[in-house]
Amino acid sequence: MVSKTEQQIFESELISNYIVPLGVVLIALFIIYRLLKIFQFYYASVYRKPIFIKRYLKLNKLSQVQFEILKNENSFFRKLSLRHQRQFEHRVSKFIQTNTFIGKQNLIITDDMKVAIAATATMLSFGFKKYQLDLLDTVIIYPKAYFSQINKSFHKGEVNPHLKTIVFSWEDFQQGYDIGDDNLNLGIHEFGHAIHLNASKNNDISSLIFNQGFKRLTTYLQRHESVRLNLITSKYFRAYAFTNQYEFFAVLLENFIETPSEFKSQFPELYQCMKQMLNFKFKGY
Repeated sequence: MVSKTEQQIFESELISNYIVPLGVVLIALFIIYRLLKIFQFYYASVYRKPIFIKRYLKLNKLSQVQFEILKNENSFFRKLSLRHQRQFEHRVSKFIQTNTFIGKQNLIITDDMKVAIAATATMLSFGFKKYQLDLLDTVIIYPKAYFSQINKSFHKGEVNPHLKTIVFSWEDFQQGYDIGDDNLNLGIHEFGHAIHLNASKNNDISSLIFNQGFKRLTTYLQRHESVRLNLITSKYFRAYAFTNQYEFFAVLLENFIETPSEFKSQFPELYQCMKQMLNFKFKGY
């Protein structure tokens, strides 16, 4: 039987030799983690970009059929480096895995639909460190424009943050997807709303950069009346952009993605704001 004195000595040695050092190490690691987080946010605030984009220990892969669709149908993907293509494929796969796709009015969901929609979301958030949209977990697809019982009108698409849902008319989504230079793209437009709303409700680094960039953009416009007038008279952006701040960003995003050279030529300051907000450093931009 171990005496009380020996037991006390054993416990004392256990605490001093193992528990205390372990506690010190854990506290030190926590402090380092917090300092790194603070530094990352400071860096993002000053330089308007994350220190690094997330790397993955294991990359998800699409099925062979889905990968062929992505490779053949998505021009943005084809322009990426092989390393970026692997990361892009991973994010497309994650979107498909983490979102429920629902077809309405007897519409059958296909791999073409899943890949096209997931690739659009991935493209727009590809410069983000935190790329998954907490705002969404369901994609609803109608064959054509659908009648909304809420406001008694036909819709082509919408984002419902309360139901964590994004909705598309497939006919209109596909038209925007197939015609890449008319600045009308339903998928980009609605995911633009989702990204904007998601950033307004989060405080991660990518949301910080986005929100600061949008504030810079609106402040710039407030201070330059001539630019505001030129936005309207140029007719480069469709009139729907001037409905409210969310439509303004969504329309600018359509133009930024589809006709970047013209955007940069006509409105260089706005173009740079958009590029920084999205951390968009890819070929063609």
